[in-house]
Amino acid sequence: MDQFVSTFTNKIDTKGRVSVPASFRTVLAKDGLDGIYCYPSLDAPALDAGGKRLVDKINALVEDLAPYSDEKDQLATALFGTSEVLTIDQDGRTILPERLREHAGISTHITFVGLGEKFQMWEPKRFEKHLAEARQKVRDLRKLLGAGRRGSGGPEGARE
Repeated sequence: MDQFVSTFTNKIDTKGRVSVPASFRTVLAKDGLDGIYCYPSLDAPALDAGGKRLVDKINALVEDLAPYSDEKDQLATALFGTSEVLTIDQDGRTILPERLREHAGISTHITFVGLGEKFQMWEPKRFEKHLAEARQKVRDLRKLLGAGRRGSGGPEGARE
């Protein structure tokens, strides 16, 4: 299965267009959505984006909640009510609506970050900070998990 991987930073031109990384466009095309499904991240100053797999996952999350429940309505509002399907032109560019750019603090440059079945779009300096925090959390988790494996002969559990 194709995944969104790697990180790319691109400039937004004077007309507000940005080139979508070619590898991301390939995954989107294979995924069967004509464009990019995009919404403000629920827990970060970034935009979550993807193709049909992401839409299907969101549909499943919403459908698993009790019909007519507040939780179902709130999740649907947060994920569908704020979403856009962005078109990609013949040159591989898209335009982000101003309200999405404002949520992420994006102005002149944008960083595309592959997360497997989806990707995120960040203001580059905000992403650098987020990445540093994520790496530290992973190092801390690795130390915690490694401490439980010492002496067990586990593969590199305690090494830093």
